[in-house]
Amino acid sequence: MSDEEEYSEEEVEEPKSTASVSKKEDAQPDFVRKHQQKTSELDDQLKDYIEEWRKQRRKEEEELKRLKEKQSKRKVLREQQEKALEAKKISEEKDRQAAVEDKKRREQEEKMKRLQEAEKKRQQMMADGGKQFGANAGAGQNPALELQKTKEQLAEEKKISLSFRIRPLEIDSMGLQQLKNKANELWEQIVKLETDKYDLEERQRRQDYDLKELQERKKQQLRQKALKLGLNPEALTGKYPPKIRLASKFERRVDTRSYEERKSLFEGGYAKICTDGNNRLWEERMSEFKSRAKTRLPKWFGERPGKKKDDPPTPEEEEHEAAVGVEPLALDEPSFYEPPVEDEEEAEEQTEAAEAEEEEEEEEEEEEEEEEEEEE
Repeated sequence: MSDEEEYSEEEVEEPKSTASVSKKEDAQPDFVRKHQQKTSELDDQLKDYIEEWRKQRRKEEEELKRLKEKQSKRKVLREQQEKALEAKKISEEKDRQAAVEDKKRREQEEKMKRLQEAEKKRQQMMADGGKQFGANAGAGQNPALELQKTKEQLAEEKKISLSFRIRPLEIDSMGLQQLKNKANELWEQIVKLETDKYDLEERQRRQDYDLKELQERKKQQLRQKALKLGLNPEALTGKYPPKIRLASKFERRVDTRSYEERKSLFEGGYAKICTDGNNRLWEERMSEFKSRAKTRLPKWFGERPGKKKDDPPTPEEEEHEAAVGVEPLALDEPSFYEPPVEDEEEAEEQTEAAEAEEEEEEEEEEEEEEEEEEEE
C-alpha cells in the first residue's frame, strides 16, 4: 500500500468520527488535549513535507525522461556521423589505391618501353654481325642502379623482357610444308645458340686458367722482391695483415713527408702530456735546488754527536783534514766519486770505441728507415 492510499483513507475516516472525538475531547484532561493538538500539527507538517517531496519527485522524473530522449537523439546523430565518416574514409582509401595503381601502371609502361628499345638495339646489333657489341652492350644502363635492384625487380624485368622477346607461334593457319620449314628454322636457331654457349664457356674457362697463372707469377715476383729486401718470402704476397696506413687515402695531394714526420702524427695523447708535465716539474725543482742557500757544517763543541762509549774522542780523518786545512762539505751538496784514470791512452781508446759503436748503430737505423720507406 502506497503513501497516497494511506493518507486518503485517513482523510475519509475523519468526518465519521468528528462528533465522537469532540465529545471525548470535552471529557479528556488538558495535557491529553495538548498532546493531541501537537500530534495533529505534526501530521499537518508531515503532509506538507510529503506533498513537497511528491512535487520534487515528479520534476526529477520529468527531467530524467527529457535527458533520456535527448540521449537517444544524440545517439542517432552520432551513428549518422560515424557512418558518414566511415564512408569518407573508404572513398579516400579507394582514391589512394587508385593513385598507387595508376603510378605503378605508368612505371610499368615506361619500363616496357625502355626494355623494348634495349631489345631493338640488341637485335639490330646482332643483325649487324655483333659489331660494336662490347662497346654499346650496356649503353643507357647505369651499373650502380642495376646492383641496387632486388631479386623481385630483376625477376619482373626478366619476365617483361621475355614476354616480347619470345613471340608466340601462329601455327593455326600454317600448312604442313610451312610447319616443316618453321621447325627446321627453330632447330637451326637452337644449334647456333648452343654453339655460341659452348664457345663462351670454353673462353671463360681459358680466361680463368690465364688469370690463375698470372696471379701465381705475381706471387713469385713478390717472393723474389721480399728476399732481396731481406724479409720473409711471404711478407709481400698478402699472407700477413697489411701495414697500418700513416696517411689518409682520401688526401688529394702527394705525400712528401718523411717517415718520422708521418709517424709523429700518431704520437702524443695522454702519455705525451704526462711526460711534458714531469719534465717541467723536474726543471722547476732542479732550479729551486740550485738556487738554495748553501750552509756549512757547524763545528763541533764538546762531545761529537752519535759518539759511543768505546769510540775515540775525535776520528783520525777529521784530525787529518784539520791538519791539512780541507774545508768541510756543504750540508746539502752531493759528493760524487770519480775514480782516477790510470792510463790516458786506455781512456782515449775506450771513448773512440764507444763513438764507433754509436756511428754503426746510427747507420743501421738509417738503413732500416730507408727499407721501410721503399716498402711503403
